[in-house]
Amino acid sequence: MGRIAADLSDDGTEHVYVPGTEHLWRLVIGDDDLVVDDSWCPRYRSGGGPQGLAWDSCLSGGACWVMDCGDVESVRAIHQTKPNGRWKRPPDLSWRRPTPWTGPLRLLRISLEDSTDIRTVAPFGTPGGGIIAPPIHIPGSDATPGIAIAWDSVNGGLAGVNDITLEPLWHLEVRPTMQPVVFPESGEMIINDFTLDGTDDLVVVDVTTGNLLDRVGTGSKLANGMFLSACGNRDVLYCSTLTVSRISWS
Repeated sequence: MGRIAADLSDDGTEHVYVPGTEHLWRLVIGDDDLVVDDSWCPRYRSGGGPQGLAWDSCLSGGACWVMDCGDVESVRAIHQTKPNGRWKRPPDLSWRRPTPWTGPLRLLRISLEDSTDIRTVAPFGTPGGGIIAPPIHIPGSDATPGIAIAWDSVNGGLAGVNDITLEPLWHLEVRPTMQPVVFPESGEMIINDFTLDGTDDLVVVDVTTGNLLDRVGTGSKLANGMFLSACGNRDVLYCSTLTVSRISWS
């Protein structure tokens, strides 16, 4: 539905991970072909169930991290039109429309070694959650667990979760829609917040505590679903519908 994730194992084998309508699939890249790895195809949802489809995954810490509830109404409208997303008069493509499911958004951790080892958490618990991007995972150390970060673009909310117990660690009242960037040296994460005033800001968040460290207004009136690009001095490149901007914080 969205993008795919790729990984290179220690023995040089290349894998591609693709979300399906009910399962996640791992494909092995050969010299001339792609082969489905039948030993790893976890079911992450049931058709007709209370959650929507997953977007692409984050591969980190020996796990595949995904969020479900991704085929929001605007995404469905784009993919149900042929050619995709081509209209004489575009319909309402707001990602904030009520979702076609009732369940809350879930964060899933699936072991890359054992596809039956699936752990889930609903960090917000709000019915009808939805996203248009994958989660992010920051590995820990031998003494400190890592942190997985999820958000709900439809209802709002950003949460950090212990990557071992999946216990929520912190919650921040922002409404992200894009994939974040993490600076591991400083522990800062940059992600957007589409505010109640209808502006798309960038926020800087401490990944350990969830504290809001800084906020930068972009001037954009549309919620951004694109990638940020990290620069070298606590700054990022932000691409809106019409403009590319360099944004920094202190």
